[in-house]
Order: sequence, then structure tokens, then C-alpha cells
Amino acid sequence: MAKKLLITGAGGQIGSELTLAFRKIYGNENVVATDLNPVFSAEITEGGPTDRLDVLDRTKLETLIDKYQIDGIIHLAALLSAVGEKNPQLAWDVNINGTMNVLEVSREKGIKRILIPSSIAVFGPTTPIENTPQDTILQPSTMYGVTKVAGELLGDYYVQKYGMDVRGLRYPGIISHETLPGGGTTDYAVAIFYDAVKHGKYECFLKEDTKLPMMYMPDCLKATTDLFAADFDKLKHHAGFNVGAFSITPKELTESIKKFIPNFEITYKPDFRQAIADSWPNSIDDSAAREEWGWKPQYDLDAMTEDMLHAIGEKHKKGLI
Repeated sequence: MAKKLLITGAGGQIGSELTLAFRKIYGNENVVATDLNPVFSAEITEGGPTDRLDVLDRTKLETLIDKYQIDGIIHLAALLSAVGEKNPQLAWDVNINGTMNVLEVSREKGIKRILIPSSIAVFGPTTPIENTPQDTILQPSTMYGVTKVAGELLGDYYVQKYGMDVRGLRYPGIISHETLPGGGTTDYAVAIFYDAVKHGKYECFLKEDTKLPMMYMPDCLKATTDLFAADFDKLKHHAGFNVGAFSITPKELTESIKKFIPNFEITYKPDFRQAIADSWPNSIDDSAAREEWGWKPQYDLDAMTEDMLHAIGEKHKKGLI
């Protein structure tokens, strides 16, 4: 079991919270937060080691592993779906070559455990959209999706070829009140809460009936830390576990918000992200994750909405947003 961890992309929406979650489990000094632009919260900076890392810089990665005696890596650094469509060549470079650097350096240095998150972006228009199976067609229509499919295949290859411990989970849309959206197609489900609190209205870039799998951040952190700690011998799958919590449309999310903010209004102005969302599943079959490492979400839609609105409301009162 790995004891000294390095997290790439630790400044992102998930990475910033995942760093703190791993530090609670493994100890502050044993989790190194890295990012290309390491502008971290005071809690991360003051709580444990941080460093700058461009995942395309293999030499720096090797240096940091040696410096901090790293034996486990959580590789989050990536360009997300909407950003990746604006610059697909850069998305390929960062997402694929960065991942190859992590895998190759880990192989050479005997890293005990690597977790590389994937995404529902691996699915495409030919994938069954309802209760999408664990093992199914992966023909994505975005560069982000293409890189995530390749990442899963690479992870499984390194397990089979070199006997390494590489694991990953396919994140649905992740909803959080801690960090602002980072360029994903499911980001409306974060922005809508901020605009509901600040303005009482929101203009959505997806159609009202666009159903997508979502997950509240506490469940995302639990899924990631649980999979990282799971017994390798019990895993039949490795680099691409389906994980789900609930599936919602913008209309359903609006109705949930209206239970707490009755006068909230929403308008719809679909943009290029609509085509991306249309290529993704409506719901996920995550029975493999439940059976192989005990996955079980804790939040449903209304529980998440109440918690999100309370947290963002408190920020608004304090003038933080």
C-alpha cells in the first residue's frame, strides 16, 4: 500500500478538495500537491508540501518522486471536455503524453499504486444511453473522450504487461461549492447554484431535458479515496470503473432549487456543449464498482441541493462571491 502520495492537477476543481481528503487519511506531510500553476488555497499550502509540476516535464516528475520519496500517484492533470474542443491538439498532448510520463516514470521507479481518473466522456453516440454498462462501446466524439479512452487502455495495458497497480474511475459530472467550474460540459450544474444565490436566475447552455449522470463532491472524494485504498486482488476491472449517484436534467435541478428558492428563474440558450452532452449517457450501471470495492453514494439530488445552497449562501453573506 502506498504511503507517500503525489497529486497532479491538485489546483483543479476535484484536485483541490481531493488533496485535503487524502491528507486526512494519509497525513498532511505525506501528500504532495502539484499543479502547472500552483495557486493553492491557504489550507493546502499551509497544510502540507506543494510544488510546481508540468506533467509534460518528465525530468521534473522524476525529481519530485525522488525528493518526496513518492510511492503512490493520483494523476488528475488534464484538459477537460469544453476546453479540449477549443484546443484538441493541446488536449491530446497534455492528456496522453502527461499520462504516459506518469506511467513510464512509475514503472521505472517502482511506484506501488497509480490512480488515473477517467470520465463519462469515454462514451459516445453509439454507447447505450440508459444504464450504460461497465463493459460497452467506447467511441467518443470529443478529443477529451478520445484521450480518456486511450488513458484507460494504457492503464489496463500496464497492469497486464508489467503487473503494475493502475486503477481509475469514470467521473460523472461533479458538483461542488468549493471551486468554480473548470471548463467541463457538466459545469452548468455548479454555475446554476452560484447564480441562483447571487442573481435568482440562470441562463443554461444546455437544453432543459438534457439528462446527465451527476455526483456531489463528497461522494466523488469518497469514491476516489475508497478505490485507491481497495484491495488490488479483489479488482476484476482496473482503469475505468463506472461510478454513479443520480442523473438529472437542468429542469429537474431547477425544480430542486425552487424548493429552497421559489422565485428562481432559468432560461435556456444551448451552445456547442449541447452536442457534447448529447453524446453522453443518461444513466450509469455501476454494479461492478459496488461489487468489487463496495461503492455506494450517500447524496441524492435534494440533499445535495440543500447543502450546496446553504454553503454558497454563507459565502454570499460574507461577500466571498
